[in-house]
Amino acid sequence: MTQRIFTSYEEFWPYYVAMHSRAATRWIHLTGTLTGLALSTYGLVSGRRRFLAALPVIGYGTAWPAHFLIEGNNPATFGHPAWSLRGDARMIRMMLAGRDRELAEIAAAWRAEHS
Repeated sequence: MTQRIFTSYEEFWPYYVAMHSRAATRWIHLTGTLTGLALSTYGLVSGRRRFLAALPVIGYGTAWPAHFLIEGNNPATFGHPAWSLRGDARMIRMMLAGRDRELAEIAAAWRAEHS
């Protein structure tokens, strides 16, 4: 896919979800982010500073291959890093709230409109 230009986060959000159209990609993101967050928190609490790098290393280290291998696309982070980080947080909150199906519907709607 070519690089897209967005004028707002709300315009970007459905695109971001569409780049995570497969449940496996979303669950890998969730697992990597929460694992990295847990290890970074451990590092902060225990004073073991080397663990602070776990969030970006494990988070991105699991998410990016999922884009290449499962979705067949480039991570939205490459073109929109701040909005992608915000999108990750929103997507994970929705998944933890049991709204993964809603994410699949947003992705399908965006893809149908932009195919």
